[in-house]
Amino acid sequence: MSVQERKQRERADRERLIVATARELAEQQGWDAVTTRLLAERIEYSQPVLYSHFRGKREIIGAVALEGAAELAATLRAATSAVDGPRARVTALARAYLDFAERNPAVYDAMFQLDGGLIFANEDTPEPLKDAFGALLESLGEVAGDGVHPGLFTELFWAALHGLATLTRAGRLPPAETEQRTRLLVDRLAVL
Repeated sequence: MSVQERKQRERADRERLIVATARELAEQQGWDAVTTRLLAERIEYSQPVLYSHFRGKREIIGAVALEGAAELAATLRAATSAVDGPRARVTALARAYLDFAERNPAVYDAMFQLDGGLIFANEDTPEPLKDAFGALLESLGEVAGDGVHPGLFTELFWAALHGLATLTRAGRLPPAETEQRTRLLVDRLAVL
């Protein structure tokens, strides 16, 4: 291994450490607790080293969001591949999405609530975000209904899931009825 390859590997390792530490800290204490000073302290590197990877908290949030999008896509695909039939796939997708949001609140916030400097719904959208939407579209496109654009239907269904996740987490909807809401969403929106 050349010196340059080793330096690139070490740089990539430091970047992963920064992102993992930010994510852990945000999950434990919320995003307000994530500061470059505290991150530098936690990873045992100086702030200038941290800034050599990320220009600030916004870029760190973006990196966590991209990581989360890749995880969400994998989670959705795993859930939908484990079942047969459109109803079962859409139900599994909805459950997996809501479960992901509940289990990873700081990551979910990085993806959809906070400014991570990422562009959505554009040709410049980063691949992990496109892939997460693609994972939704794979199952939802088939149940959009005649004459309904699959992408628009997927956006609407995603918006409904996001609303359920956000309102439940904020205590606006009782979590005990999440399963009933999920069934209702699938039954009323999807053409099965």
